[in-house]
Amino acid sequence: MSLSIGIVGLPNVGKSTLFNALLKQQVALAANYPFATIEPNVGIAQVPDSRLAVLAEIVHTSTLKPATVEFYDIAGLVKGASKGEGLGNQFLSHIRETAAICHVLRDFSDSEIIREGAVSPEEDLGIIRFELQLADLATLEKQRPPKGSTSSEEKERWQIVQDLQVAIEAAAGQPLPADLLKREGWQQASQDLNLLSTKPELVALNVDEDKLVQSDVLAAEYAPRLHVAAGQIVVISAKIESELASLSQEDQQMYLQDLGLKKSGLERLAEVAYATLGLQSFLTAGELEVRAWTIPVGTLAPQAAGAIHTDFIKHFIKANIASYRDFIECKGWKGVKEVGKLRQEGKDYSMQEGDVVEFMIGK
Repeated sequence: MSLSIGIVGLPNVGKSTLFNALLKQQVALAANYPFATIEPNVGIAQVPDSRLAVLAEIVHTSTLKPATVEFYDIAGLVKGASKGEGLGNQFLSHIRETAAICHVLRDFSDSEIIREGAVSPEEDLGIIRFELQLADLATLEKQRPPKGSTSSEEKERWQIVQDLQVAIEAAAGQPLPADLLKREGWQQASQDLNLLSTKPELVALNVDEDKLVQSDVLAAEYAPRLHVAAGQIVVISAKIESELASLSQEDQQMYLQDLGLKKSGLERLAEVAYATLGLQSFLTAGELEVRAWTIPVGTLAPQAAGAIHTDFIKHFIKANIASYRDFIECKGWKGVKEVGKLRQEGKDYSMQEGDVVEFMIGK
């Protein structure tokens, strides 16, 4: 599976600058005026993973394939977007199928960048949430009750649709209750309808360069004000990410060290997204390539094999598995086998983060 994230925010908060930086190319037009993005932009970025280069050296391959994130960047939303104001509402359909919504909020002090409706991170997020909720209410209002002889499942689904409408109306710009989608049938109904306001939220707080070293403090400070967990907030500087994008890998690391940072914004955003969505990676390492694969936490071995090819699920026999640490310490498959650290797992094995895997598939 590919992790997909919809990037939303008011105009001129740094969305397109961040998008360009994450993709390391100028796909979106970044300009100092509202609605610089007039078409939805879609791009695929590789998730930095230092483990791949280590594995590649051991198995003697030069082909590295990191996991990927699909980013969807749409025109800046404004207050009243659901009623036709601005341009962003025209493109909401492009982020309806994403796994999560990333709110980009402005907290930088550049007076030369026009503030188009942006007041404060809290108020800005309230506006965006409200507009997404209004868009969802329009979707729910189009639903019709089942007619004639209907099954209990159809009646239950219609009741959920009505209850979702009540819950979203009551939210009025605030996040929906955390336990909302834990109710039976609610999550499936919201997914079937591609509702925006029920998707997991990430927050990219776009700050000045000198605030980056205070990331943990800022996340903790803003969490209650934004009604999210601190772990859902990534403190970034879109300007710095843009500068990093033009540098070599080695120069990026030096620049980050000079800033007092260990990881780039993309790395931290991916980590937050994985944690929020309950995702993890397993690794494959052979002479042809070294690769990271994204799966939900708790995925069983046959379904993990299906991430490589769907036919592998029904033809799964077993999986040869070693932890990443054991694999590198023992210098590869031969080494882990010789010291008894190569495990053979069956259909009931639950995959773990960083498993290095070789699937045995029948015909």
